[in-house]
Amino acid sequence: MERFERRTGVPMVIVMIALGLLTQPLLRAQGIVASELKTMVPIAGAIGVVLIVLEGALDIELRRERIKLAAKAAAMSGAAFLLCAAAFIVIATRTLDLGYLQAAILATPFAVMSSTIAIPASQFLEQHAREFVVYESSVSDILGILVFIALVNSGGTLQGFLTDLAGGGLLSLILAFVFALALVVVSTRTDAHVRYIPLLAGLFALYACGQLLHLSPLIMVLLFGLMLNNKEVLDRVPPLRSVAEKISPATVGEFKVLVQELTFAVRGFFFFLLGYSTNLSDLAVLRSWAACAVVLIIVYGVRQVLLRTIEPQLAASLAWIAPRGLLTVMLYLQAVQMIPLPRYLDGTVRLVIILSATILALSRRAGTRSVAAAPAS
Repeated sequence: MERFERRTGVPMVIVMIALGLLTQPLLRAQGIVASELKTMVPIAGAIGVVLIVLEGALDIELRRERIKLAAKAAAMSGAAFLLCAAAFIVIATRTLDLGYLQAAILATPFAVMSSTIAIPASQFLEQHAREFVVYESSVSDILGILVFIALVNSGGTLQGFLTDLAGGGLLSLILAFVFALALVVVSTRTDAHVRYIPLLAGLFALYACGQLLHLSPLIMVLLFGLMLNNKEVLDRVPPLRSVAEKISPATVGEFKVLVQELTFAVRGFFFFLLGYSTNLSDLAVLRSWAACAVVLIIVYGVRQVLLRTIEPQLAASLAWIAPRGLLTVMLYLQAVQMIPLPRYLDGTVRLVIILSATILALSRRAGTRSVAAAPAS
């Protein structure tokens, strides 16, 4: 599948969704209705988010000269999220007869950039652009979860939202650092033959606890990966030097391979389930396509403006890398349970994911052709 993606430029997400869509009628023709598969979408999504962010963090090398890049990526992510969310809120309040709180809850999933699609797609970019995408999409995921949780727990007031957002963010950051450091210590002191799977199991358990406490455990996942892959940074902190000395590059390399393979499998399984749980009739509704067009126009319009303002040298290569994916589905499924929404939005979510991934694939192919056609200097 990975070789197919590299040769054709067609993202795996599109292929797996298509397979899921085709599998459903084939099974029904055989009299098989595997309805329990649809209930596995949120579970596979949660596992996929953790692995994707961890994989991205394990590829980042922290250097003093890259602090500026990380700051720009975070600014880009935050500004894009806020501007897109604001536009979606205005549209939702006027077209869906929703209050501002309900509109904000609905807008958040569509404002989040998908790390599950963006990070794998960035592998074909040069290092500077790839790191920008990893930082940007990871921050977008974290910000999206924090904002969504704060909105749900706000009680309908701005003060409640800001209090929960600030408190949840600060507490998430503190606990994330403590638990991420604890995981690094455990990983360096465990000499058992089977050690990576228990380590990942502990990571998933802490993620689940963070979700139950209405925190953002993705920060912990990000910090854990950064600590494990940047022992030089830990070595500069005297109390942590003993931990840094026990981090073996060979062990980290083995762990990276395991995470990459698991991420590939879980990501593919999630989008297969998404395709399987999709009704083809939802994709044929005119309103779904119209809403999808509005979402994509806003997303890419905002991205064009912000890239030219914040990081103009990457504007050409990153202009069309703004996919929506796994987290969008997860947050939307939660929003549907709290807000009375029209059925056609189910199709809109699927179409936004499919078309944003398609746009990314087309832009990547166009970029590859332009590089190949460029004369050698």
